[in-house]
This record gives sequence, C-alpha cells and structure tokens, in this order.
Amino acid sequence: APFDCWLLRRSMATLALRVGTQCANAQRVAEFLHGHRRIERVFYPGLAGHPGHALARAQMPGGFGAVLSTCVRGDAGEAMAVCARTRLFTRATSLGGVESLIEHRASIEGANTTVPHNLLRLSIGIEDAQDLIEDLRQALQ
Repeated sequence: APFDCWLLRRSMATLALRVGTQCANAQRVAEFLHGHRRIERVFYPGLAGHPGHALARAQMPGGFGAVLSTCVRGDAGEAMAVCARTRLFTRATSLGGVESLIEHRASIEGANTTVPHNLLRLSIGIEDAQDLIEDLRQALQ
C-alpha cells in the first residue's frame, strides 16, 4: 500500500542511527548488569565472557544487537518484582522498537517452558543509556 511504503521510506532514513544507538545502549546495559550483585547471569554476545563472543565480534562489526537476557538472583517472583519496579522500561513482548521493553519470559511461555524462571528479556531502545541503567539499578534494589 502507498502509505506503508511511505512509512518504510521515512523510517529507513534513520535506521542506522537508531540501530547504532540501540546496540551501544545494550552493550552498556549488559556491562552494568554483568557486574551487579543481584544478577546471576547475563546473556549478551557483546560480553567477552559470552561463549559466542569471538564469532559475534567477527560477524557483527556494527554492534551486538539490542536484545539481552539476564537471570535475577532468586525465583520467578523476584524477577517479576524487578520488572514491576522499572519506570522507563515498558512490560511488553516485542522486539525492534525504539522504546526499551522488559518481560518475564517464563510467564509468557507458560508452565511447560524450559526458560529459567528468573530470566528477564530486555529489548533496549534509544533512550539515554545512563537513564536505563539507573532505572535498572533502582529496580534491583
């Protein structure tokens, strides 16, 4: 449809800027979470300790993506409480938007999931990275 084409053409002009900002923000958020005492594990290929880091570095020269997962120390209730305490992150299941989202993945997948019950998935947007980090810091306290 013509309107869809116009929307696509308009958004393509800023795609590189948006994706670059999202990747840089995700890297900073992953590094913050990796060093936090309330975090058990961070899944993000931009971290040197990630098993796929060398391959990702070779294949992803522009950044390591905007999506990461992390396991909060504790159970599903604690992970969901962290979600509830965020102020900048929206609790939603989606990827690729310009706003930062957070979800408790196991509750989305249901009772038979193999996803750890303390895992949160974050889709990082274009907000200021330090604002996102501060939001997560207060949510983890």
